[in-house]
Formats: sequence, C-alpha cells, structure tokens
Amino acid sequence: MLRTLCRSGGALLRQTQRPVPRLWVTPAQQRWASSLPMNTVVLFVPQQEAWVVERMGRFHRILEPGLNFLIPLLDRIRYVQSLKEIVIDVPEQSAVSLDNVTLQIDGVLYLRILDPFKASYGVEDPEYAVTQLAQTTMRSELGKLTLDKVFRERESLNANIVHSINQASDEWGIRCLRYEIKDIHVPPRVKESMQMQVEAERKKRATVLESEGTREAAINVAEGRKQAQILASEGEKAEQINKAAGEAQAVLAKAEAKAEAIRMLSAALTEQNGNAAASLSVAEQYVSAFSKLAKESNTVLLPTNTGDITGMVTQVRTLKKEIKNLQNHIWAIK
Repeated sequence: MLRTLCRSGGALLRQTQRPVPRLWVTPAQQRWASSLPMNTVVLFVPQQEAWVVERMGRFHRILEPGLNFLIPLLDRIRYVQSLKEIVIDVPEQSAVSLDNVTLQIDGVLYLRILDPFKASYGVEDPEYAVTQLAQTTMRSELGKLTLDKVFRERESLNANIVHSINQASDEWGIRCLRYEIKDIHVPPRVKESMQMQVEAERKKRATVLESEGTREAAINVAEGRKQAQILASEGEKAEQINKAAGEAQAVLAKAEAKAEAIRMLSAALTEQNGNAAASLSVAEQYVSAFSKLAKESNTVLLPTNTGDITGMVTQVRTLKKEIKNLQNHIWAIK
C-alpha cells in the first residue's frame, strides 16, 4: 500500500511541477533550483537541503533530510534552502582610497545558511542584501587605506569585510565564511606612476648597494694596509730583538773566549820555560808592530828606547810578576 502511494505521489509530483527560481540564484548565472515540490503526503528530502513547510499560511516546521509526511491541502512547502556553501560573485564597483585614487574592484563571497527559518523570513532577498552589504563594506574599508596599503593588506581587508558582513547577517541566519578580492584595477596614469616609483626604488637600492660595496672595499683595503703595517713592525721588532740578542751572545762569547785565553796564558806562564816563551812571543809582537809603522799614516809616535828589545822583555816579565801577585792575592781572598 505504501509503495503504491509513493508511486502515485511521484507521478503527481512530475505532472504538477512548475519552475520556480531558487532563493540564492542570480539571473546572470541562471542557477535554477528544482521546482518547489508538491505535497504528496510522503516526501523524500535530499541531503544538505532544508524544506520550509507552512500550515495554513503560517510556518509549521522544517523537513529534515530523509522520509517525511505532510497533511494534504493544509501543509505547503514554501521555501527550499540549500545548506551547502554558496558562492556569490560581487559585481565590479568603483571605490576611492584614502589618497583619492579611484579603483575598480570586484570579489567573491562564500556563504552558508545556518538557520533556514531566518534565511526564509528574516529578509526578502538575502542574496541581494548580502551583495549590497559586501559592496558598501568594501568601499568603506578601501576609504581607510592608501593605494599602497590596499595591495599589501589584502588579507586584513578581506577579514574586515567578512567581520562586517557577519555582524549584519546574523539576523538573516547566514554566515559569511570568506571574502576574496579578485581584481583591482587602477587608472592608467596611476599605473604609470606606480611603475616609475618602482623603477626609482630599484635604482635607489642599486645605488645604495653600490655605495655600500665601495665602502666595504675601502674598509677592507685600509684594514689590509693596517694589518700589513702591524706585521711589518712586528717583524722589524723581532729582527731588532734577534740582532740585539745575537750581538749580546757575540760579546759574551768574545768575553768568554778572552777569559779562557787569559786563563790559558796564565797556566802556560806557570809552566817550565814559560818566561822564555812569553819573552819570545812579546819580541815577535814587538817586531811585527814596528814593521807596520808608517804604512797607514805619516805621523808615527815611537818610544825613546825603540831598539831596546831586552828592556821591553824585562817590562813584560815585571808585568807578569804583578799579574801573578794579583792572582795570588785573589786566591788568598777566596
């Protein structure tokens, strides 16, 4: 019986369907809804749709997806609302920025019906109302920004528009999910000025970078010269230190050699025949010294007893005795 009733209701529905535009349809897009269904007692509501039912001209209830039953003649399906996300194109409009630049701007609005009752009875034409609200809000927000900030702050501009729309559309049972600006058109002269500004900014950055590079190069060159001078002075300092140390070592070595020679000479003089050897050495040195006289200069100073070699040897022996007495005195003190 139920199957026969459903079949007869479906046939009656197909025969009596009349095309009615859906509430959220714009004529330009030609998005037509399925015809408002007739009351066939037994109705099947599709998923993500809400059917608003009136009983004797007053709101009765909203049919949920699935199987539903209505009273013939008394109940009538008045509205069919889609619970899916709805996309609306906001027409292009003109707006003036804070710096008095006229812009042509359009956008896309993403909506969703949260309360089918408010969407049906809260406003006459929800789509027109939301579209006008989006346009006026867009003009208001653009008037708060300069042209440069419009391009840099598109995200904040979209968020402000969504916030303003949601504040007004809560009474309509509609929730604005997103608003996206599609295109922003500026006048040709303004576009040329923007291009010239960009080129000037790039030239400025190039000049700044070039000057910074020149400065860094000069600093590097000066730093290199400074380091070279420091290294050269350190090298000269080390050279002088090494030279002084070498001279000191040489003087010390000469002194040690001379001291060793004196010690050896003293030891040799104490040996047997030491006096004769010393006399012979002094005589040889005396003769050698006289042989070099007058070779380097014309002025020559000579002692009175130049030919008295024996006297010179006697003096050397006397000096030797004095040296020996001095050594004995030193050893006695030790």
